[in-house]
Amino acid sequence: MNKWDARFMDMAHLVSSWTSCFNEGRAIGAIIVKDKRVLATGYNGAPAGLKTCRERGECMRRKLGVQSGTHAELCFAIHAEQNAIIQAAKLGISIDGGTLYCTHQPCSMCTRIIINAGIRRVVYEQGYPDEFSLELFHEAGTQLERYNPETGETEPC
Repeated sequence: MNKWDARFMDMAHLVSSWTSCFNEGRAIGAIIVKDKRVLATGYNGAPAGLKTCRERGECMRRKLGVQSGTHAELCFAIHAEQNAIIQAAKLGISIDGGTLYCTHQPCSMCTRIIINAGIRRVVYEQGYPDEFSLELFHEAGTQLERYNPETGETEPC
């Protein structure tokens, strides 16, 4: 068991509880770490100053019948991975060479941002129906690992 991976995944789960998403099954949390130090956190939620889905009382995706893994643009929320990267940028923190821990596999939209931000390792727990994101990570040479909460171990994807 890698105690650091377990600790950081626990933190990603804690951060996911801050979601403002109305769809409770999609509480996503992400943290960016470098040299065993947390640099930034993010959760899925509406952009600053906009009403959250909870405040609106509905999930737009659910209302429109949008299938998971498709049409990410049809949502008020910014993804957790994006929010963590944005937080680091706003604070002037370099995340180049860091590790991103996320409760769920990043979508292809987030994957492109993660690659360009210079994150070298991504650890996630829950899968996501987006095979293209896996292809992008592999082509970019980004280390991708799936975390097993029962054993505390990761395995390459």
